[in-house]
Amino acid sequence: MRGFLVSSVGATCAAALALPLALPAPAHAGQPVLTSEPAAPGSTQSLPLTPLDDERDLGPAASEQGLTPRNVRPFSLVGVIWDNPDRELHGRVQVRTRAVGTGHWSGWQDVETHNHEHAADPDTAEGASRRVHGSTAPLWVGNSDGVEVRVQAEKPEGDERATAPGDSPLPRGLHLELVDPGAELPREGAQTGGAREGAPVADPAPVTHVGALTAVASTAASTAVASAGALAAVASAGDLTADASVHAPHAGAPMDDTDAPAVAPSAKDAAASSANAELAPLGAGEEIPALSQQETEREFVAANGGDERVKPYIGPRPRIITRRGWGANESLRERGFVYTKKVKAAFVHHTASGNNYSCSQAPSVIRSIYRYHVVSSGWRDIGYNFLVDKCGNIYEGRAGGVTKPVMGAHTLGFNSNSMGIAVLGSFAKTKPSGAAVTAIARLTAWKLGLYGANPRGKTYLKSGGGNLYRKGKNVRLNVISGHRDGFATECPGRLLYGKLGTARQAAARYQGR
Repeated sequence: MRGFLVSSVGATCAAALALPLALPAPAHAGQPVLTSEPAAPGSTQSLPLTPLDDERDLGPAASEQGLTPRNVRPFSLVGVIWDNPDRELHGRVQVRTRAVGTGHWSGWQDVETHNHEHAADPDTAEGASRRVHGSTAPLWVGNSDGVEVRVQAEKPEGDERATAPGDSPLPRGLHLELVDPGAELPREGAQTGGAREGAPVADPAPVTHVGALTAVASTAASTAVASAGALAAVASAGDLTADASVHAPHAGAPMDDTDAPAVAPSAKDAAASSANAELAPLGAGEEIPALSQQETEREFVAANGGDERVKPYIGPRPRIITRRGWGANESLRERGFVYTKKVKAAFVHHTASGNNYSCSQAPSVIRSIYRYHVVSSGWRDIGYNFLVDKCGNIYEGRAGGVTKPVMGAHTLGFNSNSMGIAVLGSFAKTKPSGAAVTAIARLTAWKLGLYGANPRGKTYLKSGGGNLYRKGKNVRLNVISGHRDGFATECPGRLLYGKLGTARQAAARYQGR
């Protein structure tokens, strides 16, 4: 059921929403087929992998699968998915791509196998959805129109046994996902950095900063975000749990007649969505402007009864590019929001998507990751709460309000009462930029400060289950932790992980501690 092409042609919002959802046609080997995602910028091609070389007769039992070089529609990001999200891919995934315009083929590039470490918690409606697939990390390759891929199963050292008939060393249902983020348009009045404290850093190269004024099917509720001055709304929504949400199939998801019907929103969820739409008018724009320390504290005090004796440890609000700013197609994600009670910790990640992007391309990278998480992996929205690029720009991630305790799908087992911050790039061998580390510090000083958390401190989170801690165990963690602190993984990469101490100290200073 996964051999399909998700396509869009930039039609109007009304036309997009008028398109009905239909069952995808049966896939033909090696050929993508059309499914009925509403027309909107961007597309996803999904190509089934087949056995290579001498193992062609083994079918799913082949230890090496892939695609020979082929022409495809333009794309910029790749990943591999498979049917069972609980099955790990033990092996090596490599791709090479051909650049549009030059005809130049890249060398072979490794795709991080990922193995479900970034995901919704097991017992949540999102994690248990039949739409969810296993997936590698996505890899940004730039504008390309040719691709070749090979997936090789990992054979235990010293094991020379042949694969027995019926064995499956690789997960079943392997597909190559080719994501086109959609066209960008220049942003009017885009900042180029340095205008005020918290402003983004511009690209070092002389490039035109482009954003994402795309024709998206969105409503005020789906793009609205909360300002620091709306903490009363945060408090009123604080008792929402992961069960108080709409779990309807997202637009563009592969569906079959066994899908459960959509659940009507609860009264609390409807109220929360309505409140989110009415928070700050900032949400209707492309960015939330930075505030000074004094302005941030003034808003905090005003939202907490106006008692000026309240002296919160809260950092100045940084500039945040909203979902509208990076061009999120709001028709892709599920419409409801899922909240937990508070934000006690921040988990820092890398996207493992490579470092070969300019900061002007960051909105395209984020749109691609968003589409890969929702359309290909089957999640309800992008997994991270915030994203940061190499120039220190901060982007709103999962929808629901930037001040709110929105449940993400970033750290399997620890998505409740936490937030996930992903730095665009791969940092096992590459150092993160100083601007990115500073952005982590500024963001955590502000967001954790809204909930009274000390960036240099420790906290306890209850595990939802994972490969490091059993379900139900209370785990003592740094308030600013790396992904590897909650799950056995390389994320966020050795060199970014080594900078978290610096981020903790800086965040505490921004809070005035």
